[in-house]
Amino acid sequence: MSEFKLVVVGAGGVGKSALTIQLIQNHFVEEYDPTIEDSYRKQVVIDTETYILDILDTAGQEEYSAMRDQYMRTGEGFLCVFAVNNHDSFNDISQYREAIKRTKDAEDVPMVLVGNKTDLTQRAVSQKEAADLAKTYGIQYVETSAKTRQGVDEAFNTLVREIINYYKQANKQNEIVPTSRPIIALAHCFLVPGCLSICLGTPFLA
Repeated sequence: MSEFKLVVVGAGGVGKSALTIQLIQNHFVEEYDPTIEDSYRKQVVIDTETYILDILDTAGQEEYSAMRDQYMRTGEGFLCVFAVNNHDSFNDISQYREAIKRTKDAEDVPMVLVGNKTDLTQRAVSQKEAADLAKTYGIQYVETSAKTRQGVDEAFNTLVREIINYYKQANKQNEIVPTSRPIIALAHCFLVPGCLSICLGTPFLA
């Protein structure tokens, strides 16, 4: 059974904890200590396959981000969350995205943009504005309400699919092999003397 490390990032007060707890415990929390970073585990079935999700709910407060580089390095996929009634939180998304890319030293990192609090009547960020930003980044956009549970499963499931597709593409290019996933045997694989990487298949002897 494959396991994925997901990280929920975003400004304080956008509903990161509420989204995560709604997914894990199926209820809405009105108030949550914004200084707490917590992790959760959940078994899910996505597209008939079973996965274990290891989800880190980050504090979202700059003064509590001593562990930020570590979770960005170890995270395999990121939910970048803003609140649709708070344009500043939307503007912050670019900073989180750049920090993730810089820490992982990669341009292509599995991410999903999430607009939360859609149950509120007053919006500061339109659906089109958010969708346009996601398109610019080349990622998916999902709108959610942690209060009503609208889009919660879709957001996390979409991120898992993005991670799976990322690893499939990396395997095709022989660049990355996630150690927690099944290794797919490839024909005509060569062993390079001194190579410390994992072989993707049976060595081909000339």
